[in-house]
Amino acid sequence: MEREISLHVAPGICGFECYVRAKRSSRDKVEISIHGSECKHIQTMARLLSSLGLREIFSPITKNPVYISAQDAGCHPSCVIAVAIIKAAELAFETALPKDVWIRAKGEEE
Repeated sequence: MEREISLHVAPGICGFECYVRAKRSSRDKVEISIHGSECKHIQTMARLLSSLGLREIFSPITKNPVYISAQDAGCHPSCVIAVAIIKAAELAFETALPKDVWIRAKGEEE
């Protein structure tokens, strides 16, 4: 039952890369850890969010514990770490297939 996923997240211009780990501990629970970030908001979110239930990862944004912890920690609305946490949990629960996700900014010169 134990399945562990680790994601390396490069969130963008802030430069505060981190690692998100989701470890399935039971049929309907994953343990979450976030490490390696120098961002004080992500460090706070890591303390606020230690586990997720299967139903929680599919909760609407306004009721989702990941987004609630991001808000309570003061994360910027466009911070991608919350999405990475949900993606890691989905992979640990085997409700999603592993595939890289990226956002590419294109300037006027391209």
